[in-house]
Amino acid sequence: MKGQWTLILGLIVALLIAIFAVINVDDVQVNFLVGTAEWPLILVIIVSVLLGGLAVGSIGMYRIYQLQQEIKRLNKFNDSTTESEDSQADTAKKKRSSRRMGQKNNSAE
Repeated sequence: MKGQWTLILGLIVALLIAIFAVINVDDVQVNFLVGTAEWPLILVIIVSVLLGGLAVGSIGMYRIYQLQQEIKRLNKFNDSTTESEDSQADTAKKKRSSRRMGQKNNSAE
């Protein structure tokens, strides 16, 4: 359900941006570092929105990648800790059983 609301909200925002861009069709002067150009405002708005979405999406994907790496690292740590605890538990069981065997042998004599 959360994904559906996100999609609906995204479509509403996209529709509002499209309406805003279509209303603003006048030519504007765009200043670059090396010069200027006259572009329709609709192109400036759409290109700005697309570049902003690309930047946010890239940062989001990088963060997801970092979190996946952290999950892998923690799973490895968890596995090694579990194996260590299991081996310690096995050692303790063996010691207890050998003590019991020693006590049984002593009581049998």
